[in-house]
Amino acid sequence: MSAEAPRRAGRIASLAMYRDPPEIAAATRALWAALGDRLRDAGLVEAPARLDETIAHDAAWLDPRLLLAQTCGYPFVTRLRGRVRLVATPVYAHAGCDGVLVGSFVVVHERSSARGIVDLRGATVAVNDPHSNSGMNLLRRLVAPHAVAGRFFGRVIASGSHVASLALVAGGQAATAAIDCVTYGNLARFAPEQLAGIRILATTAKTPGLPLITRAAAGEREVTMLRDGLTDMLADPSTARLRDTLGLRGIEILSDDAYEIVLEIERDAAALGFPVIA
Repeated sequence: MSAEAPRRAGRIASLAMYRDPPEIAAATRALWAALGDRLRDAGLVEAPARLDETIAHDAAWLDPRLLLAQTCGYPFVTRLRGRVRLVATPVYAHAGCDGVLVGSFVVVHERSSARGIVDLRGATVAVNDPHSNSGMNLLRRLVAPHAVAGRFFGRVIASGSHVASLALVAGGQAATAAIDCVTYGNLARFAPEQLAGIRILATTAKTPGLPLITRAAAGEREVTMLRDGLTDMLADPSTARLRDTLGLRGIEILSDDAYEIVLEIERDAAALGFPVIA
């Protein structure tokens, strides 16, 4: 008999992409509780009552127990497409969002002398994750025309999160970072102190926002139940306060191909001689 502990029964849900500040984490938990109730009432009895906040956000994506998770557009097209099912894409109300499309703000310290992207040549950049669309891919394309011999920045720091990138810029350890508009909007509302000393230098291109996904083995009935549950829950007046906290307007049902623009942005940067952010 294997010494490995048995896997937990049932399904898991993980909505871990936006957890800061605490008001956002609390509203996300409450919104899932409302969605989970609807799913179970509709017959999806394995819908968990609570989010799984113990599993790593990226480990949930390919977990065979997955009912619903949120991923980033870049890993979706580079690692996950064909291995998960796209359920829906959220629509946010924050500045920098345009319907289902979201972009990033390129930020610098408020005392930075930079007045344009080209002024950041040779500077240190903080990147939340090397596989992030908002923190890496969109920024890579923005600076690509200004790269020389495949380089633009003097140093690249992997910070681990957008909040950590902001702290590095505010503290002077990095000159710049690209922060997605949803994170920026959440902080502006509930933790403006984390934006103290920061100003926006430029904006990136926009791509479809962070997709909600389920496991590849999920059937059509289950995917339809998830979409119907989301639509109903997001139209319910009882969730209006939670939706307002999250800046969440609704969802759109996109095809996988809608995310091809993420790869096009990567290919454009490579064609300009800047395949890796450096």
